Amino acid sequence: MLGLDTNVLIRYLVRDDETQFEKARKLIRRETAAGRPVCIGLLVLLETEWVLRSRYSLTKPEILGVFTSLLDTDDLRFENEPTIEEALYLWKDATANFADCLIGAQNRRMGCTATVTFDAKAAKLPGFVTA
Repeated sequence: MLGLDTNVLIRYLVRDDETQFEKARKLIRRETAAGRPVCIGLLVLLETEWVLRSRYSLTKPEILGVFTSLLDTDDLRFENEPTIEEALYLWKDATANFADCLIGAQNRRMGCTATVTFDAKAAKLPGFVTA
């Protein structure tokens, strides 16, 4: 089983470098054809959101669509998929950023009673409290 780095996932998603896109596509296809899922970790997903937003100017609804499509793909496996689904659900209507939603979801999954923050937008999320 192989894990993807952010730069491979970005090339696969945005197809801004045809050579790298083809390498990523072939790698994913080869691995899945052999019955080996390709993995995407939480940190890679977090970085991917940042790159799509800051470098490629994708909007929140566009990024939500990309991530939802990735989660629906049988060829990919995600680290802690329930955490990602919860974070996306929270982020959809939140003013807080994706990172805060992911942090809160992950902390809940780890058994935390709350996530302490100084961030006013994050403090509005369920399970967050201000310091």
